[in-house]
Amino acid sequence: MKSPNLYIYNSLSKKKEKFVPIHENAVGMYVCGPTVYSNVHLGNCRTFLSFDLIFRYLKHLGYKVRYVRNITDAGHLENDGESGDDPILKKARLEQLEPMEVVQKYTVDFHTIMAKFNALPPSIEPTATGHIYEQIAIVEKIIEEGLAYEKNGSVYFDVLKFNQTNNYGKLSGRQIEDMIANTRELAAQSDKKNPQDFALWKKAEPQHIMRWPSPWSDGFPGWHLECTAMSTKYLGNQFDIHGGGMDLKFPHHECEIAQAEACNHVSPVNYWMHANMLTLNGKKMSKSTGNFILPDNMFTGNNNILSKPFSPTVTKFFMYQAHYRSILDFSSEALEASEKGFLKLMDAYRTLSDLNTSNSSSIDINAWKKACYDAMNDDFNSPILIANLFEIVKYVNALKDGKETITETDLSLLKQTTHDFLFEVLGLEDTAIEESQDGEKLTAAIELLIQLRNKARADKDFAMSDKIRGELAAKGIQLKDGKDGTTFSLN
Repeated sequence: MKSPNLYIYNSLSKKKEKFVPIHENAVGMYVCGPTVYSNVHLGNCRTFLSFDLIFRYLKHLGYKVRYVRNITDAGHLENDGESGDDPILKKARLEQLEPMEVVQKYTVDFHTIMAKFNALPPSIEPTATGHIYEQIAIVEKIIEEGLAYEKNGSVYFDVLKFNQTNNYGKLSGRQIEDMIANTRELAAQSDKKNPQDFALWKKAEPQHIMRWPSPWSDGFPGWHLECTAMSTKYLGNQFDIHGGGMDLKFPHHECEIAQAEACNHVSPVNYWMHANMLTLNGKKMSKSTGNFILPDNMFTGNNNILSKPFSPTVTKFFMYQAHYRSILDFSSEALEASEKGFLKLMDAYRTLSDLNTSNSSSIDINAWKKACYDAMNDDFNSPILIANLFEIVKYVNALKDGKETITETDLSLLKQTTHDFLFEVLGLEDTAIEESQDGEKLTAAIELLIQLRNKARADKDFAMSDKIRGELAAKGIQLKDGKDGTTFSLN
């Protein structure tokens, strides 16, 4: 079912544009994947789940989608990939591991978490270290074009020269003059002609373990170069969609555009898409600041942020209740509201099979179905889709009460459309309903024990209070006493 009316917000043009793929019936999509030096946190997951939704919907429409999402396992330095330590090497020293052990450990963790979220794997998942040859070839081509230069074994992209005939800054909306005025001198910039220039290849210092031979030095590729090499290798010099987090727009994606245009003389991507951030306590979720939560700590309740555990499906449902381009603040109260809504919606879906049919329908199911597709065709507007899906709850109640009627054909269409959007497009899991219901029962039982313990403490029956805490701890349930009362977590 191809949709001729799909519109995508293009970060490059800064407006919604009708989606017309380069090749009919086929879509090429590249998304910047994780740098695998630590556990993926919930803010990272939101970006990948946003593009899982997009991948799923394009497939649902009948497109053959080649979805490429890379693994950054080398070359991504701190300070936007220009200077500082390689985080993988830092972690390798800290954990006394080989760098590739670090990469393997956290790649496996990333895949495990995404599987728990029921995210589809990409069509191709290339690694930076697996494409060194292609990256060297691109550097050589850019040097031939006169838009890069070598200095002391490193190679830099000449931004000012490129900007004479192209527009560096067109994605982020930054003016080169402002960049020049606002640039502050950073360490390791002395080899550059201009502070705005960025590394295509870095000469490795003697202590740098991850290095490869090149025409310029034993070294490693620049962070921005990796994605240009992998995206064009598998999707061609021009492809349909490039996605990533909002924080990658500058400098990473801006540099990708410059590299590709310098090398191939064409704009590499037709639709640039950026997912917005997940905030915690009103601040960006980030590993570097410590303001983050790991998915597994959320699923088990082993954290000091949430009132109870939340399943992967409920967490994903919560995320999809905000548009992918909107900032979403993360809180226990918001998750609890999402869980209640999720359970109501799933309960209504299951009840559809038990409803009686009539000779006529008083509900216009075709109009409702169109509204669901209209929402997703409007830049993948999942919150509007979910609002339409909640109409099912209203329909079920009205049909059960005899206030509305529905034919067998319309009921079948209602069930099929609901199934498609809940499980095929949103990627929710039916099995999570029972898990959530079990979780609610467990929470209720533990809260009852907490009340009994509070009474025992008030009655100064400390032996009983300690017994309740100890018995729960033996079962892997930790009680935490705080100024706002007692909470629990599952280990």
